Amino acid sequence: MRRLTISVDDDLADAFDQLVERKGYVNRSEAFRDLVRKALGDAEVAAGKATWCVATVSYVYDHHERQLSNRLTQIQHEHHNVTLATLHVHLDHENCLETVVLKGRTAAVRATADGIIAQTGVRHGSVHLVPVEIKNDNYVQVGHSHIHPHR
Repeated sequence: MRRLTISVDDDLADAFDQLVERKGYVNRSEAFRDLVRKALGDAEVAAGKATWCVATVSYVYDHHERQLSNRLTQIQHEHHNVTLATLHVHLDHENCLETVVLKGRTAAVRATADGIIAQTGVRHGSVHLVPVEIKNDNYVQVGHSHIHPHR
């Protein structure tokens, strides 16, 4: 492990120390490493260099919107090779929150997330994408498709 020495002004150092304490880091180094990893991961995604990722797609939708629940489920079935799990929460009489966990090639994950959020009736949507290194890509059946009826 290499040691880096940096200089920052007092206000920035105080704000960083408050962040370290608020987030519960054991020391500044752990907080700094997390910030650097996040910045590097974000840059990798932005540059289109992240091959694999995990993501959460959270969205609020009107469950009275005609056929929306069926369309959302259909998207997840059509992309079953990247869809891992879904959490569904009833917020009130009209609104539901769903969070879908995705894992796979970044382009496929992004396309699935965008397809979900773009559905008519989805009121708010957010994607949190985290680049990861997948050591064994056998779990993804590239080009896998089959027809199976859903009743």
